[in-house]
Amino acid sequence: MCDAFRTAGGAFAPVYLAFGWVHQAAHILGRIELTGAAVRRRLSGLLGAMTRHRGVVGELSGAVDHFVKVSRSYWGGLFGCYDTAGLPRTNNDLERAFGSHRYHERRATGRKGASPSLVLRGAAKLVAGLATRHREVTAAELAGADRVAWKRLRAELETRRERRTERRRFRRDPEGYLKALENKLIQLRLPA
Repeated sequence: MCDAFRTAGGAFAPVYLAFGWVHQAAHILGRIELTGAAVRRRLSGLLGAMTRHRGVVGELSGAVDHFVKVSRSYWGGLFGCYDTAGLPRTNNDLERAFGSHRYHERRATGRKGASPSLVLRGAAKLVAGLATRHREVTAAELAGADRVAWKRLRAELETRRERRTERRRFRRDPEGYLKALENKLIQLRLPA
């Protein structure tokens, strides 16, 4: 394709340049040996250059703006796969990992659909399931875990469970739930 652009001459120069930028971005993102910070720095430099020189591509400047905008919108989660071994690199790989986890959970529980606990505790269950599927985790590794982070995660998961329980109680008996809340509010207002 590059040879065809070169052969066609100046008429396709903007297309050739824009194609080169996209190809360069793909090359930067394909460098799995780099750290997330290095890939972030290189891609940021390329996107900055694309923004500065967007006028050179003429009518394709809108496409360049769109490419930069979409790239920036994914910025927060784009570089994790470079620093975390085994983290899926693409959406398709991630969907395959989720599907595999759902399949194994359905097989283990006998359910046709995903377990409701996956919604509540998915942040922990999915990571643990994916990690143990690739290799066995030893007791020494578990003992070396960050206890503060573990307690924080447990508290967050418990908060989610409590909120879900409260919603279920409200759906089952809205009047009784609201009456109990009113009684608690009255108890808080009464002086001791």
